[in-house]
Amino acid sequence: MSTMDPQQLAEASAAAMWAGDRAAQALDMKIEKIASGSATLSMAVREDMVNGHNICHGGYIFTLADTAFAYACNSQNYNAVAAGARIEFIAPGELGDRLSATARQVVQGGRTGVYDVVVSNQEGRQLALFRGNSHRIGGALVDEKTGEPING
Repeated sequence: MSTMDPQQLAEASAAAMWAGDRAAQALDMKIEKIASGSATLSMAVREDMVNGHNICHGGYIFTLADTAFAYACNSQNYNAVAAGARIEFIAPGELGDRLSATARQVVQGGRTGVYDVVVSNQEGRQLALFRGNSHRIGGALVDEKTGEPING
């Protein structure tokens, strides 16, 4: 039985993931909020993220959304990976924008879950809608009594 409450468990799980998340670190992402079943991450659009149309490359927007999804679906201390995802681009991200991706659990049933992510800019303008399907692969990120990472 866990001695950590759901918020503490979410924070410890996020910290354990962040320690090895070289992709998010390389893109200078920040964890803005984490809770059981939800996460918000942000990222600034840099010059090396702009495509030939002078807007943020969709792959970077997808990566930010996918990363928020990953933190949300692992926030309950179950190792989970993406089983599938799709994105709808609504508006472009611009050079210098600060993008935020807010992920929330829609349903978690056994080993599979569905999560929705909204990507917005610093003005709150929605840029993309992402839906991810997760699959719990077994194991945990942290010891639920101590909060210490299990694999690191």
